[in-house]
Amino acid sequence: MDPITFSIIRHRLFRVVEEAVITLKHVSGSAITNEGHDLMVSLYRADGSLLMGGVGFLHHLTSAAEACKAIIRRFAGQIHEGDVYLLNDPYTAALHTSDIYLISPIHYGGVLVAWSACFVHVYDIGAMNPGGFAPDAVDIFSEGFSSPGLKLIDGGELRKDVWDTLLNMVRSPEMVALDMRSMIACNNVAKDRMLALIDKYGVQTVDAACGTLIEQSEMLLRQRLRELPNGRWQSRQYLDVKGEISRVVLTMTKQDDTLTFDFTGSSPQSRHSLNCTRWASLGGLFAPLFPLLCYDITWNEGVIRPIQMIAPEGSIVNCTRPAPVSVATVGAIQSVNNAACATIGKMLAASEAYAEEATAVWHANHFAIFMFGRNQRGGQAIGILTETFAGAGGARTFGDGVDIGGEVPNPISRMANVETMEATFPVRYLFRRRMMDSGGPGRFRGGTGGELAIVPHDSPDGGLHYVISGKGSKFPMSDGLSGGFAGMTNDYVWVHAPKETHNTDRFAQSLDSIRGEHEAISWGVFPLMGDDALYVRWNGGGGVGDPLDRAPEKVQQDVAEGIVSERAARDVYGVVIHGGRVDDGATKARRGELRAERLVEEAAE
Repeated sequence: MDPITFSIIRHRLFRVVEEAVITLKHVSGSAITNEGHDLMVSLYRADGSLLMGGVGFLHHLTSAAEACKAIIRRFAGQIHEGDVYLLNDPYTAALHTSDIYLISPIHYGGVLVAWSACFVHVYDIGAMNPGGFAPDAVDIFSEGFSSPGLKLIDGGELRKDVWDTLLNMVRSPEMVALDMRSMIACNNVAKDRMLALIDKYGVQTVDAACGTLIEQSEMLLRQRLRELPNGRWQSRQYLDVKGEISRVVLTMTKQDDTLTFDFTGSSPQSRHSLNCTRWASLGGLFAPLFPLLCYDITWNEGVIRPIQMIAPEGSIVNCTRPAPVSVATVGAIQSVNNAACATIGKMLAASEAYAEEATAVWHANHFAIFMFGRNQRGGQAIGILTETFAGAGGARTFGDGVDIGGEVPNPISRMANVETMEATFPVRYLFRRRMMDSGGPGRFRGGTGGELAIVPHDSPDGGLHYVISGKGSKFPMSDGLSGGFAGMTNDYVWVHAPKETHNTDRFAQSLDSIRGEHEAISWGVFPLMGDDALYVRWNGGGGVGDPLDRAPEKVQQDVAEGIVSERAARDVYGVVIHGGRVDDGATKARRGELRAERLVEEAAE
């Protein structure tokens, strides 16, 4: 094909996805979508294979491809122009029930030529807890409505019976309806732009360009893999829920122009809802692979072909129905994501040509805190603390990670500002800021996470409730690289206000200054009532290289900016600060002491 025409069509496909994303965000009224960017929009070929992966949570690119194929199988001979299909069953393709896929066929001249697909985490799904995360669910039947595929719009006409049935099963049906309409609008824009592209260049030319684009992506990734060293790299992730410790074990093997991700050795599926299905694990490993290995390659079916995954059935990364999975996105899926990020980082660091592309693990422990109750205006409010999307950048082999710098699997993630959250929920923030000593120490420091505290404010019911789920707070998960340390762990504290509150500091600026009994929590449903407070700390990114090799002036700057404490500077980095300045002699001596202590510890082992 003429290379100029190919390039124009390629860029037009990017624009199709981009305009559809903008539509989705503008129509949606949910903060998790338009503020946190918990969304995905992509294009697929007529057979359901991935054509153009869009931004958002990248875990969904491969799962939505399987969703398209599931619809093709289920509705063979019944797929018409103007149809829209819904799928959210985790055992068919979705990540968990709250992530609804809307899938639209695109016909040209009466012939199916492509699909558009999108998802959002809907406002509610009718699970046992508002918002969809159900940490106490014992099976998927407690986790809300789920469908392996149904026709929501038939030939351009909304099926009112299906629509009404869906909204009859959820809290705040008006908000769920808005979520659904935002996805319908998104797919309509994608279809209109695709048809305009085909009108201009012809169906055969566009189809040929799409096929070439996929072949090009496969060729470029295989070429890159051949330039990287052969070998095997391993990673482990640990999850702690109510004292039950599970692990995700990954061995990644690179041979010639292929990569195999083998999760043999991972724990059996859990009775808790942090499990994930096979399709979810596949999405979890591709989420970091797309940006880390294919940052300059179009994300499509060609990238998927050189990759193989082994996930033992009945394990935490390939659970069997009806195991609960509502917490999967911040549970086993993210552990798969972290393990894949770690092994890919190790492989890149082993290559002289690609060492600068390596990164330590980024924001590795999402905290899915969903709040629900009546807001200050008397209406119902359900939603997430979007700080979970703020993240923390892992360090690189040439520089520090970005403080509160997002995450690898979602290049456009962000948190809402404080005013947005306080306008949505009857709460008041005491503080929200970077967390000292949270970034993983190293020659290059991991980006910091953050901390926040909220209290009820102007609530008609005296407060509200919230759901905490995730992977616990016992184990560090943002692994370091090449001798770098892991980022700090998460922490959740329920501060029970004292009976006498007349001396309480209502504008406390630290956890220690919030009066009352401090109770560590990490899993379940809790009240935030009266004068109680909720404190949350989220993990930093992993470090790269030995902390004792970090430039002392960099440590001095970190201390001055409140990113690293003087104690950590002395005991971890071996840098002694006096009067705000590095003491060169004391630093040299302290680093010598720490290296000697390491030798003693190694000899003892």
